[in-house]
Amino acid sequence: MQEPAITPELIESHGLKPDEYDLILGIIGREPTFTELGIFSAMWNEHCSYKSSKKWLRGLPTEGPQVICGPGENAGIVDIGDGDAVVFKMESHNHPSYIEPYQGAATGVGGILRDVFTMGARPIASMNSLSFGEPSHHKTRQLVNGVVEGVGGYGNCFGVPCVGGEVRFHSAYNGNCLVNAFAAGLAKTDSIFYSAASGVGMPVVYLGAKTGRDGVGGATMASAEFDDTIEEKRPTVQVGDPFTEKRLMEATLELMQTGAVISIQDMGAAGLTCSAVEMGDKGGLGVKLNLEDVPQREENMTAYEMMLSESQERMLMVLKPELEAEAKAVFVKWDLDFAIVGETVAEDRFLIVHNGEVKADLPLSKLSSSAPEYDRPWVPTPAAEPVGEIAEIDAIDGLKALISGPNYAGKQWVYEQYDTTVMGDTQQRPGASAGIIRVHGTDKKLAFTSDVTPRYVKANPVEGGKQAVAEAYRNLTSVGAKALATTDNLNFGNPEKPEIMGQFVGALQGIGEAVAFLDMPIVSGNVSLYNETDGQGILPTPTIGAVGLIAAGEEPIIGEVREGHIALVIGETNGHLGQSALLAEVFNREDGDAPAVDLEAEKRNGEFVRANRDLIKACTDLGDGGLALAAFELAESAGVGVVLDAGDMATLFGEDQARYLVACNFDQAEGLMLAASQAGVTLTSVGKFGGDSVKFGGSEAPLAELSETFRASFAAAVA
Repeated sequence: MQEPAITPELIESHGLKPDEYDLILGIIGREPTFTELGIFSAMWNEHCSYKSSKKWLRGLPTEGPQVICGPGENAGIVDIGDGDAVVFKMESHNHPSYIEPYQGAATGVGGILRDVFTMGARPIASMNSLSFGEPSHHKTRQLVNGVVEGVGGYGNCFGVPCVGGEVRFHSAYNGNCLVNAFAAGLAKTDSIFYSAASGVGMPVVYLGAKTGRDGVGGATMASAEFDDTIEEKRPTVQVGDPFTEKRLMEATLELMQTGAVISIQDMGAAGLTCSAVEMGDKGGLGVKLNLEDVPQREENMTAYEMMLSESQERMLMVLKPELEAEAKAVFVKWDLDFAIVGETVAEDRFLIVHNGEVKADLPLSKLSSSAPEYDRPWVPTPAAEPVGEIAEIDAIDGLKALISGPNYAGKQWVYEQYDTTVMGDTQQRPGASAGIIRVHGTDKKLAFTSDVTPRYVKANPVEGGKQAVAEAYRNLTSVGAKALATTDNLNFGNPEKPEIMGQFVGALQGIGEAVAFLDMPIVSGNVSLYNETDGQGILPTPTIGAVGLIAAGEEPIIGEVREGHIALVIGETNGHLGQSALLAEVFNREDGDAPAVDLEAEKRNGEFVRANRDLIKACTDLGDGGLALAAFELAESAGVGVVLDAGDMATLFGEDQARYLVACNFDQAEGLMLAASQAGVTLTSVGKFGGDSVKFGGSEAPLAELSETFRASFAAAVA
């Protein structure tokens, strides 16, 4: 087959700028082959090289005594004691999910699960953070239904419980939805596997499913804005098979027990190219691949197609040669491909041979660690103007406006499509502040949450970044868990626009401050840029996934409110309405500043909740919708009414941070009051739970009527 000539148009179609192509010419001293151009394109695109973001990512706190492995591997690893470790990561599949919702979301789930079990961990939990356009937009229903079905279809078949997540709607996502997938697994601290190759002349082994043409160029597509050619990008979306992935996991974990594995790497973005280059680069070695040995499911595949295919359910491994037969037997048993496709070499060389013809011969280290790095121009986001005058409305009318829209209605329609209890260790299902999974065979439990409020980040990236971390911290605290560490999924628009880059820089500053102060180091993550269509960018959405531990001997806070429980707010209430859910949903306004985040108050109040868990029957943090929405959700979940003393908007719907709503009996409330006084924590009685209605000040409505609205509105908007 005649390879195309290297023209400026071909270079541009590969996402390479003219100066980047000149850099390639300087590195190799000649014109690249077509396959070499594809390899550079894959390794130097934004999705794989982080060329616009790594300057700023280096400043994030990533270390702590609990951290076994931070960013740079397939997933982060945190010690949870007794020789156990939790392995977790969050990653985006935004562009593929907009083009082909079901497969885009499904393969996003599959990819993040492979990141976890590649490290030697058995997945125990998943979450997803989803952002869609306005419900009235012509594509939104299709996207919501396809994405949710894809997440459930893959995760349910694979057999991992979904324990949490979030779903939001905003016009900024009309042309670019976000699908962020999280997975966590358990491993033994002495049985963790890494991706750095070692040893010269070691066999490089291909594992799993066969290679096809699906996903060719997917990583490059994910690093570009959308335009009116979006439908032409459909072939760049991968196709997943969860049953093959399940077999791949079992085979991989069994293989690891044989002692045959030197290093192992998931084939994700940029497929065979990225996995081979990263293994070689981390180990300071070169790699030679013989592509005729790559298992293929389509005829006449070219070297270019094989190197850039993103077919799913595939891994690459460096193997101890003396254990080859034993390793192969494992994969034959699980009816999966096992093929030696190359070897490690001492030279800094990435040599690709197909049917005896050299298709690529490149310095391997230049493909990964020497990719371009940009210090993009950026401007700080201007300070927000104070929130304008807000007309007072009836408190119950305000609540009805929130719970009748898909942003704050119950999300049962979503998570009831997911298997939330498979494996039998789920202690808290989706719908609460955080999901909880018991560490099998122990009294320890892990809590998982995902959060961000994009309106805050747009108005004030620094405070918005802080708030995302602080709310994740509070979500974990609300169920009695001590925050261990975080993973982030940084979704932004075009970094070549200084105002967008300013959002990114500001958000990372806030995130960095918060994770350092709250001892939640970032151990893994993903950056997704160029989330724009026809020049219109998304809201800055730096999703924070966090993991917490409920130690052996500690009880989670997962009780329900009961008739007669006292309602108490921990933390200061000042009535901050800027960028609030009330403004957005009731008044269709997004003005004012984000709420300020006092990290000292966050830590102090969070430690108070955990220290006094025995006195607390039910707990939730106060976030979007303030006290009104939190009190309603606690009451509605238990089928018990609530009476709040306040009737004014600022007190009920203000979104001041570092606050929790707790419920307990009268005598326990007295104990909490005394403990709060001694700890210097603000604790205020705000009402009580009971009856069959919701009453805020002088405004009242039947609980049953509000509950019906809350539970029906999401499906009515999207189903």
